[in-house]
Amino acid sequence: MPVRKFRTVEEMSGDRWYSPGDPALSRAIRRVWELGHRTIRQRFSPGVYKLRSVDEMNALQQQWDDANFEVYRRRLAEQVKSRPARD
Repeated sequence: MPVRKFRTVEEMSGDRWYSPGDPALSRAIRRVWELGHRTIRQRFSPGVYKLRSVDEMNALQQQWDDANFEVYRRRLAEQVKSRPARD
């Protein structure tokens, strides 16, 4: 995939990489989603949560984010350990 560099924000508003309705657009979106599923695999506790405030909701979401990141970090560490050593 080519890398495009821009000097200003105005240069970014040029042609889109994919035009709406282009079949390649849906394939690109699917690839991005698959990458996200392979790398992040976020998990949330099942159920409905009745929270008393936005602060409680934010705290719960932060707990989920921390737990998901910890799982991701451990999985990366395991992958690094399982790689063959380079000479």
